[in-house]
Formats: sequence, C-alpha cells, structure tokens
Amino acid sequence: MNNHDKTLVKVENLKVHFPVKGGLPFTKKKFVKAVDGVSIEIHAGETFGLVGESGCGKSTLGNAILGMQKPTEGKIYFKDQDLNALPRKEFKDLRRGMQMIFQDPFSSLNPRFDVYHIIAEPMEIRGGMTDEEIRARVSELLHLVGLSDDDMPRYPSDFSGGQRQRIGIARAIALNPEFLVCDEPVSALDVSVHAQILNLLMDLQKELGITYLFISHNLAVVKDICSHVAVMYLGSMMETGETQKIFKRPMHPYTRSLLSAVLTVDVDNAPQRIILEGDIPSPINTPPGCPFSTRCPYAKEECKKSKPELTELEPGHFVACHFPMMD
Repeated sequence: MNNHDKTLVKVENLKVHFPVKGGLPFTKKKFVKAVDGVSIEIHAGETFGLVGESGCGKSTLGNAILGMQKPTEGKIYFKDQDLNALPRKEFKDLRRGMQMIFQDPFSSLNPRFDVYHIIAEPMEIRGGMTDEEIRARVSELLHLVGLSDDDMPRYPSDFSGGQRQRIGIARAIALNPEFLVCDEPVSALDVSVHAQILNLLMDLQKELGITYLFISHNLAVVKDICSHVAVMYLGSMMETGETQKIFKRPMHPYTRSLLSAVLTVDVDNAPQRIILEGDIPSPINTPPGCPFSTRCPYAKEECKKSKPELTELEPGHFVACHFPMMD
C-alpha cells in the first residue's frame, strides 16, 4: 500500500462545546459549540489544509486532535488508536508523535530560555539522552532549520519573527514527530519571510516524511501546498476533498464566497467577488438548520429547518448543502 493511502489521523463526529459561565439561576445551561460534529481523515505524508473565517473552530479542532482540548463527543484516532481511550502513560507515549507549530513565534517561546534550552527541553523531559547527545541533536536541528550553533546562547528577543519561527519549528521536530499541526504558522510574520518558512516546512516534509494539518486563512497558500482541504464555518464542515477539485469546482456557496476573495494577478479572469450579507451567528445560538443559512444568498426554507449532511457528490469531494452548486 502506498504510504499516502494510509490514514494517520482520523476524526469521527468530533464535538467540542464550552459551557457559558454566568447566567440566571435555573435557566438552561448554554454552550459555545466551537466544533460541532466534524469528521476528517488525514493520510500519512500529506499536507491537509483547514480553512475558514476567524472563530469557525479551526484552532480548537487542531488542539483537540493533539489532546490539548478534551472533546465533548466523538473520537480521534492516531495510528489506528483511539487517543482518548488510552491509559495516561500510553497516551503520553503516543502523543510524542504529534506536535504543534504556533501562530505567534514570540509568545510561544520562553523569553527566559536561550535557544539551546528551548530546543533541548523536549528531549530533557523525555529522558534517555546524555548531555552530549542532546547538544549534538540541538546542533543538528538548528542547521536543519537554517540557523547555526552560534545561535544557541542567544534569546528569542535577539531574533526576527522568521528566525523565531524557525526556532519553534526546530523545537516541534525535536522528538521526530510523525504529525504536526501548523496553526497559521506564517500569519504573524512579515510577507517577505512567508515563502521562506513555507519552503522550509515543505523541505522538512520531504526529508522527514512529516504529515501536516495546515490551518490558514490564506487560500492561495493552501492551494499551492495542500493535497486535501476542508472548509469550516461556525464549527461545522461545509466542504472537503481534494484541493484541486474544490478550487476548480467549489459546490458550497460559502466556499465560493471565500474563493472569490482570493487575489489574482490575472485581472482579466478574476472571479466576481461574492459579498456575504450579515454577521456570523453566535456559536451559542446556532441556527437550527444549516449553519450558513442566515448568510447564504441561495437559502430556502429547507435550509433553515434541517442541517445537511456531508455528501459525496463526486469521487473524493464532499459537500454539506441541500442545494449544491453543480454548475
């Protein structure tokens, strides 16, 4: 079997609901439905894109997959093992194969640690390595991400944003993980270094065989580096499938509106901009039907009454819409 056909991460009907504090006594308890019934599969060695507006639940989904947020309902499988059903020790052992690259490279690094201790810390916690082996590994990781041994005694404040992100990447791959959640890894950086960090991630994937969940607002980047993509809105999955199919023939009105906002240098063939009316509903009081029905220009009565299920409309292309746009 081709390695890219093997499922590394599988999410089944995942829900993450946060209770709302306060409120009047004896009233019904309310919840923020950050993730509300999401299912995805990520194959070994691929880059899986996750896109959607701010607040749609992308980062919460990534945190839940890594075990940083306990699910309200649903299952998460890593290497065919149900993470949340494992005993604590087995979970911690398996969890070492999953790491995260954070959005803000400055706040994710301890300002009191020098570069050596930032990268060495995961190895020191795991144990089983001598000081000489750890120093050699830190040196190897620094060169792997485009830095040098001279950077070991320096502190995060001595570096630029792009260099800090390289340090964060070195720390994330210190324990040889198989799976990385990249939570908007370039959105906090200057545009001039976006391509450098993305190229570094792609080079590391080729060299180390890492699988990525790439969370991003930048659809142009997702189109270039992701083999599959999922579109989220208000905690629910709107459309998912092979990236080329979704970008070539988006079938959900929300996906089409997102793609219409992507900048292009081909001004003669630029898509007509679709402007959505209204605001995103509160995740506390989600609409009873399709989550997108309150803003969808094509919504009908059925859309406001029942929530559509993800349906495979063409091989490898799933859409949650009662009236998908097939043209």
